[in-house]
Amino acid sequence: MKYQSQQVAKLYFLGALLIFSLQIVFGLAGATLYIAPTSIPVDLLPFSVIRMVHTNALIVWLLMGFFGCTYFLLPEETENELYSPFLAKLQFWIFLGAAVVAVVGYLTGHYDGRSYLEQPMFIKVGIVIVALMFLFNCTMTALRGRKTVITNILLMGLWGIAIFFLFAFYLPANVVIDKMFWWWVVHLWVEGVWELVMAAILAFLLIKLTGIDREIVEKWLYVIIGMALFTGILGTGHHYYWIGTPGYWQWIGSIFGGLEPLPFFLIVLFSFTMVRKGGRDHPNRAALLWSLGCSVMAFLGAGVWGFMHTLSWVNYYTHGTQLTAAHGHLAFYGAYAMINLAMFTYAMPLLLGRPPYNQSLNIWSFWILTSGVVVMTLALTGAGIMQTYLERGLGEEYMDVQQQITAFYWVRLGGGVMVTLGLVLYLFALLVPGRSPATS
Repeated sequence: MKYQSQQVAKLYFLGALLIFSLQIVFGLAGATLYIAPTSIPVDLLPFSVIRMVHTNALIVWLLMGFFGCTYFLLPEETENELYSPFLAKLQFWIFLGAAVVAVVGYLTGHYDGRSYLEQPMFIKVGIVIVALMFLFNCTMTALRGRKTVITNILLMGLWGIAIFFLFAFYLPANVVIDKMFWWWVVHLWVEGVWELVMAAILAFLLIKLTGIDREIVEKWLYVIIGMALFTGILGTGHHYYWIGTPGYWQWIGSIFGGLEPLPFFLIVLFSFTMVRKGGRDHPNRAALLWSLGCSVMAFLGAGVWGFMHTLSWVNYYTHGTQLTAAHGHLAFYGAYAMINLAMFTYAMPLLLGRPPYNQSLNIWSFWILTSGVVVMTLALTGAGIMQTYLERGLGEEYMDVQQQITAFYWVRLGGGVMVTLGLVLYLFALLVPGRSPATS
């Protein structure tokens, strides 16, 4: 490892994995309640709180992972140490503390009512402070060192995350306007600026793992991010269909939402082309597998499953069904969880000063974890199709339909158990220094 300040990233990786584990625990609890509603007393832990912790833990661990990935790759891209490792460590503890306080608040009934933005106001202020510390540290590091396309795109995405989060503070009295700007945080994060962060981290990994020429990577990156922003910004319109906005959003949302799979398809082509042209036999096979898997699963989850119900005349019937949950699970896992896990897999051996270790175990964790998410996605897709037909097509009552699709929820729970097993294997492979590639 060239730069000592990269060690800061280890804190973020460990914190992200801790919160990821919390997310999975609450996900299993929520999935259990779908098939056994009285298994957890509602006075002790209502489903609404379980879902809240599950979704918020997802956002927090992904962001914490992005922070750690940035602190690892930035010194290598800029060819100098971080501007302030102390500030990076302080930022971590403030962010982790805010996350813990927020979870305690959710469990004790202290939260805002806006989905995904349930954090109390003082926690939102704390998040802004953390973001400013992070952006100051990263920007100063970038200004002092080598300028690369990867650094520029990464910082553009990270600044976009911070800027669009400010709309979480905008609370108009008109519910339609409120919902419109709520999507400016939720959609323009995950289907806009987060894609820039993902593409930059993936490009860094492919350069390191394949040895491909940087100029080739940069040309691909410009095309990918241009397409991502072009489709993602106006693609926000596919969330405006039924919230009270003018009818022209049905056309804008359908057209540009329908184009959103294109940047993810380009990422698949980009990843496999870089591996084919690079020709390097890197010893960290697991990191390369996670990187390629990220591109494929992101295309399937965010692209194919997103397109499945993005057109307005389809969404009219499928809106709010389990198809949305199917898309959400596969898209978040493929696009963002897997890029974090890929970087953790690549970076941890370097941070520990060891050759890549537990390769076979890490590869097994990839297949089990990914298969578990696929099982969950297929189960929720089946449930969503049946729900749409019975509820929206035949007009049956919601609770009657839920009873008829319980079998799909059992399969979804089985997928969740697979995900849990895969995560346990991944944690063991990553955190327990074991055998080198030659012996694993």
